[in-house]
Amino acid sequence: MADYKIVIPARYGSSRLPGKPLINLAGKPMIQHVYERAQATGVSEIVIATDDERIRAVAEGFGAEVVMTSPDHENGTERIAEVARVKGWADDAVIVNLQGDEPLIPQSLIELTAKGLIDHPEAGMSSVCTPLQHDEDAFNPNVVKVVLDRNQFAMYFSRASIPWDRDTYKVSTEKMTAKMPVFRHIGMYGYRVSFLKEYTSMEPCVLETTEALEQLRALWYGVKIHMAVIAEAPGHGVDTEADVVRVEALLRAL
Repeated sequence: MADYKIVIPARYGSSRLPGKPLINLAGKPMIQHVYERAQATGVSEIVIATDDERIRAVAEGFGAEVVMTSPDHENGTERIAEVARVKGWADDAVIVNLQGDEPLIPQSLIELTAKGLIDHPEAGMSSVCTPLQHDEDAFNPNVVKVVLDRNQFAMYFSRASIPWDRDTYKVSTEKMTAKMPVFRHIGMYGYRVSFLKEYTSMEPCVLETTEALEQLRALWYGVKIHMAVIAEAPGHGVDTEADVVRVEALLRAL
């Protein structure tokens, strides 16, 4: 597979777990576990993007390249756009956004995200989805759904249950439609640098602010998002103290 870049955004501030990237898991800071997951892909450039000197010091301590970014970014996409600009990466370069709180992320998922852009030059973004297994998830607004076209490009993302099976749901909304899969969006993103340059000048759109889904901005402006379909969702990241205990146990087992 062609080469690509990996950027790991890492912020110190977290409402539930302050200093989350530096939490010790099985003898290493979490950000180092994530970095080593990225290294396993064999890509030539991996960058940790942060606005915090404590994270910078730790990351450089284990040999990572760090780009200091503005503390004023509203989201990770803006932070990665700044990294691409600082690094001077070419417009056709592919970047995978690897979250700094995903120490168990499978290498295969990183590669699959990059492949969505490498194999589809018409796409500006790539992401991942999986068929829902539980009926209640189809009607849960905290579970983001996506509808795909025949070539696995995203048509729409929503917190609502889509596609809406008119005949089935007219009778009951206890079970999701059996006519086609209902896909759950997994927030793993790849970007083409040319898209990131456009993104910084894109105003937020009404769909994005209504659904509170950042990826709708890309669709609003006509950017194609290729979606890889995987059999099941990867393990959850680290958001709470309970997650820390669970993930540390899994890392020690590995």
